[in-house]
Amino acid sequence: MEDYNISRGKHFYTIGLSYKKADAEVRGHFSLDDTGKTNLLEQAKAEGIDGLIVTSTCNRTEIYGFAQHPFQLIKLLCEHTHGTVEEFEKVAYVYKNKDAISHMFRVGTGLDSQILGDFEIISQIKSAFTQSKDIGVSNPFLERLVNAVIQASKRIKNETGISSGATSVSFASVQYILKNFENPADLNILLFGTGKIGRNTCENLVKHTKNHHITLINRTKDKAEKIAGKFDLTVKDYADLQAEIRQADVLIVATGAQNPTITKDLIFNKKDLLILDLSIPKNVANEVEELPGVSLIHLDHLSQITDETLERRKAAIPQAHEIIAEMEADFNSWLETRKFAPTIKALKKKLRTMKDAEVDFQRKKIENFNERQAEVLGDRIIQKIMNQFANHLKGDSNSTDESLELIQKVFQLEETVKR
Repeated sequence: MEDYNISRGKHFYTIGLSYKKADAEVRGHFSLDDTGKTNLLEQAKAEGIDGLIVTSTCNRTEIYGFAQHPFQLIKLLCEHTHGTVEEFEKVAYVYKNKDAISHMFRVGTGLDSQILGDFEIISQIKSAFTQSKDIGVSNPFLERLVNAVIQASKRIKNETGISSGATSVSFASVQYILKNFENPADLNILLFGTGKIGRNTCENLVKHTKNHHITLINRTKDKAEKIAGKFDLTVKDYADLQAEIRQADVLIVATGAQNPTITKDLIFNKKDLLILDLSIPKNVANEVEELPGVSLIHLDHLSQITDETLERRKAAIPQAHEIIAEMEADFNSWLETRKFAPTIKALKKKLRTMKDAEVDFQRKKIENFNERQAEVLGDRIIQKIMNQFANHLKGDSNSTDESLELIQKVFQLEETVKR
């Protein structure tokens, strides 16, 4: 990207890992909470990186940014997570320049999601850009790219059937309950964690199981009470967690903690207990499976559940690809204009200097000289010349470099452009 006058970084990279090669445990090692993302961005800024966004979800952790070499970004990720470079290299991917751009389009439009057509990721990309902008590590390229991906996502959602039907991790967890219990309306269900996934899960539980024996627990009780009020459910204190687990038939864990919140010593079940862990990193310790009567299911397993809704979504993939190709081409077309932006700017400045000098000369030479009309006429001619040059450069990308060189030579712009 060094030819595009965008960043001090030589190339635009995507580095990251996802559910495709990294299991839940490894993804947990590289997971970043809000504080971790902030710290990473602050360090990037201190190191002179001027364009970077970071996303970390249950399915993936990615950095999109400018650097001289991708290891700069990999190092940042490893320094702010529990993951190591060696571990990252085993499961990671690195995309460069146009490939990195294409990857963000695939991810942001739900085509790369663990559950096809899950559009949660686009709101996370939006938030990631806002965070970068607030900290001061965004640039016009990233803003334009994120906006293009948002527009592609909206079009795919509105113009195709790829988001039809209810399919998400939260819905998949409810599907699992429906398939494995004869009378889901009679179950004692405990939902621990009422963040975004927890809220969605709660809504799906009430809607599809017709169960009102649902108890909510959250470290911050008022968050749970807001949701409980909406659906007329029970809320218990965090201190009651162990007692409520003992009464539960199903425990759904959707907390955002960086370490397990449900461990073996919390569970003294008197009956069979199904635990669904919807968190990354895992919030339920693996050791709970050693307990008699306890079944532990993680979101990676839930995400493999396929039904006719998913099959319908697959039929919309070709149409989604067409929309992405169109939006990506528009973005790349804009990107090409960045190549000649400094030359066009320098040319405009040179023409204005020539115009000002000529107007000044004619003012001294001609009696009753109409300076205002001369200024208007001169500016219109300059704009027409600029439009001709811009259209030529946009339309003939194969010879853009030669054209730029010729313009710089004819108008003696080399030094101006370099400065």
